[in-house]
Amino acid sequence: MTIFLFLAVLFVLILVHEWGHFIVAKKTGMQVDEFGIGFPPKLFGKKWRGTEYTLNLLPIGGFVKIKGENAEDIAKGGDADPDSFVAKSKWAQAAVLVAGVSMNILFAWLLFVTVFIIGVPTVVDSVEATDSAKLTVTQVLEGGPAAEAGIPVGAQIVSVSAGTAQLQTNTPEEFSEFIAAQDAPLQITYTLGNETQTRMVLSEENIIADDPQRRAIGVALALTQIEKMPVYTAAYEATMFTGNALKGITLGLFTLIAQSIQGDADFSQVAGPVGIAGLVGDAAAVGITSLLMFTAVISLNLAVINMLPFPALDGGRLLFVGIEALLRRPINPQWVARLNFTGFALLMLLMVAVTWNDITRLL
Repeated sequence: MTIFLFLAVLFVLILVHEWGHFIVAKKTGMQVDEFGIGFPPKLFGKKWRGTEYTLNLLPIGGFVKIKGENAEDIAKGGDADPDSFVAKSKWAQAAVLVAGVSMNILFAWLLFVTVFIIGVPTVVDSVEATDSAKLTVTQVLEGGPAAEAGIPVGAQIVSVSAGTAQLQTNTPEEFSEFIAAQDAPLQITYTLGNETQTRMVLSEENIIADDPQRRAIGVALALTQIEKMPVYTAAYEATMFTGNALKGITLGLFTLIAQSIQGDADFSQVAGPVGIAGLVGDAAAVGITSLLMFTAVISLNLAVINMLPFPALDGGRLLFVGIEALLRRPINPQWVARLNFTGFALLMLLMVAVTWNDITRLL
């Protein structure tokens, strides 16, 4: 199920990206030879208004073939077809290249709006809390009793008991006091998504650094309840959230690149396909809003990465367009092809390395 969800998320995000290229290419008068759903081999296709729409076997996104996109249709010393990518103005070419990234950002914004309208778990204090408030695990100490018992982040505590003693209230403070007073095994029942689980946990000392004698199980908790927003508020909050997320992702990516150049980058927190697949499963287990939020964040990550001025990425191709605009002549297509191939090969090597890092973390 986790693999299916991961492929579905990847499929949607790539398709949204390619749809952006497709729409702007059409609007600027470029000939789009093919819009493919999935990757070849082709199952079937239908041509309409000059574009062949194909359904392909591999369900991992989609692609768009624009005439002259890679300057392959230009004969040496000749001119491009007037409806090809390279024959259009540099502004039109740039618009097509930026459209994919823009669509990923817009899609993320729409997902955030949807989530805020549906309602998101919001931390509240005991005064603000309503009867619907849940005691939720917000952090689990690695290697602590709760982690060893398998209690996950996002779990909503239903009941806690130790022998005949039963936790009567649902505030974080009362939970902590109850745990500290017990030296018998604790029976903790929680819900996560649509599942209810019960775990046996034994509290320990030396968990809380400031109070080593106090017994604890290594979790942080908060009262959360679903807060829904009207459409106009959701749109505003989604705009702010999208902007802040883009800033954070961009800063984090460039910090990682700078640290990589300096040789002191920490790749332990970088997730590849295997790691992301696991995170998709974790998000889905919490609920639909969590999955939508995670999908939106991944969409923003794809947007930022795609705008890097690196060959084979949209940002690299945009850089070539900018150079051609300054030089007032096209770059040799053979050199562009070589650079894009080299960039693609390096990206594939990086993907393999990150995937291997994911696998070693699981072993």
